[in-house]
Amino acid sequence: MAVKMRGAILPGNSTVELKDFEIPKPGFGQVLIRTKATTICGSDIRCIYREHTGKGAEGYIPGMIAGHEPCGLIIEEGEGLKRFKKGDRVIVYHISGCGVCNDCRRGYYISCTSKFRAAYGWQRNGGMGEYILADEKDLIALPDELTYKDGAQVACGFGTVYEAIEKIGVSGNDAVLVTGLGPVGLAALMLCKALGANMLIGIEMNDYRIDLAKKLGLVDHVFKPGEDTLDEILKLTRGQGVEKAIDCSASDPGRQLAIRATRSYGKIAFVGEGGTCTFNPSPDIIHGQKTIYGSWVTSLWKMEKLVDKLVRWNIHPDKLITHEFPLAQAPEAYALMASGNCGKVAVVFGNQDEK
Repeated sequence: MAVKMRGAILPGNSTVELKDFEIPKPGFGQVLIRTKATTICGSDIRCIYREHTGKGAEGYIPGMIAGHEPCGLIIEEGEGLKRFKKGDRVIVYHISGCGVCNDCRRGYYISCTSKFRAAYGWQRNGGMGEYILADEKDLIALPDELTYKDGAQVACGFGTVYEAIEKIGVSGNDAVLVTGLGPVGLAALMLCKALGANMLIGIEMNDYRIDLAKKLGLVDHVFKPGEDTLDEILKLTRGQGVEKAIDCSASDPGRQLAIRATRSYGKIAFVGEGGTCTFNPSPDIIHGQKTIYGSWVTSLWKMEKLVDKLVRWNIHPDKLITHEFPLAQAPEAYALMASGNCGKVAVVFGNQDEK
């Protein structure tokens, strides 16, 4: 094994720097993973790549290896392992919680507020390096039926959407509206389709992503936002609106549309991070007896449940990856993701068929 490894850091000025790092040794309860695939999340662009705007849970420690959507192969074991071993294919849940607070005991490391909480790619080294040191408690088993790129998608985006879908309960009874068809919105459509939603409606401004949603067969109808968009949705739903809506746009107009295009007694999930929302509580929510859910990533056990469902449904999240780069081209990968003219962007390492 080489003494050094390469890793990508984000200085916060819309550039990427590749540096050499010592290959870490796993301690008690830890493993060393050879990274196989890491995908780029929109939050990396929003909070780190352009400038370091994140605070608290989204605060980036300068010099940390970026990437919080990693998947790979365990190549070295520390002492005290209880489940995983060398040779296992694993997804890394992207937050390492303290493990003993109420949220962690529920499996929601994302909501841990302990001083011991550290997110991969933010406050501890992440997946944009050739190797990643991870705690065993943060791992999800990757079945042989799924690719490493599937696993990278599950690590954040697909897990986040699955949590929201579980909260609002999508089934074959439902017409579903998704506002914002970036990678998370596309993931929402893919999962809602697998769950049998009887109509899928997307809202998006970017022509590339509209065409991608159509090409992948993920939407029945797609509209650009405009003054008549609400009326178009109401026409499709006999004037009633959709049963379920998921906002992935993080925009005020997108969230307003999600609320107003949902029928009485319907359910809405807010997934997109940041932004604001302006609405009139009585006509928009109270009189229609609608429910808005906030949803932030998912829990360990639901991520494991999702992985099992993906195998049973025979769907592959990696279908949303439109561009792949080696680590040496990480600058190009981040620049493309920042442009928005793509689906999901992945950085891949070595032989993807290695087990």
